[in-house]
Amino acid sequence: MDPGHERCTRCLFQQRVCLCAQIPRIETQTRIVIVRHHLEKWRSSNSGRLAHLALVNSELVDHGGTDGPAVLPPLDGAWLVFPEGEPRRAAPEPQPRQLVVLDATWSQARRMFRKIDALRGLPILRLPDGPMRAARLRESPGEGRVSTIEAIAGALRLIEGEGPAAPLETLFDLAVSRAVATGRSLDS
Repeated sequence: MDPGHERCTRCLFQQRVCLCAQIPRIETQTRIVIVRHHLEKWRSSNSGRLAHLALVNSELVDHGGTDGPAVLPPLDGAWLVFPEGEPRRAAPEPQPRQLVVLDATWSQARRMFRKIDALRGLPILRLPDGPMRAARLRESPGEGRVSTIEAIAGALRLIEGEGPAAPLETLFDLAVSRAVATGRSLDS
């Protein structure tokens, strides 16, 4: 492999545009459980990995492939962030202690939602549709369909305010600009 294209083993971006030094350390009261589809594990466009690297109070659980079905931690006080139901414009009361976010393509996320038993019965936190960022790591399949890191930022903004949300969005913007700098197409 061309030395200029070697990947960082942590962020998976090319070494020459590695994000690791710019990944913030974000403390939250709300625990974030990211359930990642196994096909996302080695994709540099996977924003769930970046969110996990930044969020101190997060857990990353892989689903499918050789790992088998996701084995989720206890989900006491958890809400699932998913685009179903009525959008919430205020934090639920009582506030969630945990947020579960599916990290996958949209078709994979829909299948995971149906197949992972631990998700059944969790209340759903649907974020309001807002303006989408023009710059993306991948094409969005439709209005209101955002990346994992954007969904986490939106949910944290609703529950905890601007403090943890803004640095996640800044990290996402940086990831997009670094991806563009490599000349990589944004849907890979």
